[in-house]
Amino acid sequence: MSGLPESVSELSCLPYAVGHGHEGVCLNLQLGSHRILLDCGDQWPQQAGTDAAPADWVICTHAHPDHGAGLLEFHHAWPQIPIFTSVATAELLPLNWPGVPDTARPDFCQRLPWRQAFSLAPDLTVTFWPAGHLPGAACALITYTHRDGAQTSAADPRTYTVFYTGDFFLSNARLVEGLPLDELRGLKPDVLILEGSQGTARHPHRRQQENRLADQINQAIAAGDNVLLPVPILGLGQELVMLLRSHHHFTGRDLTVWVDAWVAQGCDAYLELLPHLPTNVQNFARHQPLFWDERILPRVRRLAPDQALSDPDTPAIVIGYQEADLSRYGAWGNRPWRILLPEALATWVMAAGFDVSPDQPPNLTLDWLQALSPHLEAGQASLDTYLLTTHCDGPGTTQLIHNLRPQHVLLVHGSPNYLMDLASLEDLQSRYQLHVPSPGQRVDLPIGDRFLQPAAPETLFEGEVVEAEDGIQLTLPEALKNDPRWERLLDTGLVQLRWQGDDLVLRGLSQQSLLRPPAAPPDRRDRKSG
Repeated sequence: MSGLPESVSELSCLPYAVGHGHEGVCLNLQLGSHRILLDCGDQWPQQAGTDAAPADWVICTHAHPDHGAGLLEFHHAWPQIPIFTSVATAELLPLNWPGVPDTARPDFCQRLPWRQAFSLAPDLTVTFWPAGHLPGAACALITYTHRDGAQTSAADPRTYTVFYTGDFFLSNARLVEGLPLDELRGLKPDVLILEGSQGTARHPHRRQQENRLADQINQAIAAGDNVLLPVPILGLGQELVMLLRSHHHFTGRDLTVWVDAWVAQGCDAYLELLPHLPTNVQNFARHQPLFWDERILPRVRRLAPDQALSDPDTPAIVIGYQEADLSRYGAWGNRPWRILLPEALATWVMAAGFDVSPDQPPNLTLDWLQALSPHLEAGQASLDTYLLTTHCDGPGTTQLIHNLRPQHVLLVHGSPNYLMDLASLEDLQSRYQLHVPSPGQRVDLPIGDRFLQPAAPETLFEGEVVEAEDGIQLTLPEALKNDPRWERLLDTGLVQLRWQGDDLVLRGLSQQSLLRPPAAPPDRRDRKSG
């Protein structure tokens, strides 16, 4: 015997879908004899030929399709299984099924309040905290009390805790406050399951992102261009409306912001959730309408499905659903159109060359962009990208991990390469038991004092630098070609290098980074010292 205490494997996780692309997230968490389904995106466990339910309860963290679109079908298959959400998420979820009549999508969610433990079973509770990211988005703390049948004292049970973030954001956005990290610091869950969609990337502060986007839109309008902003139904579109309503570049200007019928549904749903929005947003709404406003500039108008734009002599700003046919806007009027794509969407566009391909997100069609190809080639329309994220970057993700201090960390919801980049960080490798699960592969989560850390994945590559007559040659190993990101680098074949102390850092330049406008130069005005 080694003398080390034996670990107990009361916990395990069977992923059905882990969000490696845009296929959604669906995880089956096992705690003793209990099974909880964490989220239910497009893909969920359909056990053909049997009536066996895959779980005892379902927790849906928020209303985005990749986390909740499968709930209606799931409820029809197993109506007896309770589905728990926050209050706001329950109100927003029906936007995932716009073509389904109300009678076919009953209100099947049980709404849980914030910060109050709810008993699922005598030995199992769940508590919701706000996650940021989207109104109603929740993190879930699941507490399971294991009582060994051989124990004689009820005072000896072992309590296990699992913290699931869903999609989370530490910073405040325009319409949702960030995850309250101070309330959760030192929680020490046995297992932390969190998204890693941004990998180890480092992003500017949220307000800097907003200011840069506002500058891009302002420059387009100053050049006389119309602006088209393709967005999902929920989240980004509503944030953009509020940004245009409140940013100093646009307040009081004679501009019209048009919102198509799809995104307008999301805006209307937000209006029903006003008590659940941040206090400053509620105060804003006391003095002027949150979205639809003809009185205060810039005016905000909704577009009917077949309605044409008006005021062709004034630059238009159109916010439209990215999966609808937006080509009619890009071909309207005599002004050029500036099409601003979120960087995540631009990545798919550049990879596919505007064509629908198996590598694109399921259900995401870009036919309308392909229809605008003649306008793009003729210079009547142009593509640009911007960053306005509601997901934590790499430093934010590691900050949450270090503050919670779990034993196991499961990284889901992101490109496998990005997740492996996170799992390769030395400061995580040395402190936590890291897992990057794959669909269909059960992950056992033994809890104990022993630390059996798997070997770090190989992410460092060695090359050779030599001087040549016409410059410097860099030779890299063949193994780099096995990473899908290599193909994206080959799209341009360009790299950028800079000195960082005595180290030379090499960075590949992708298509979207070339499209991105250069950052404004720093303010170098002389300041007198005190």
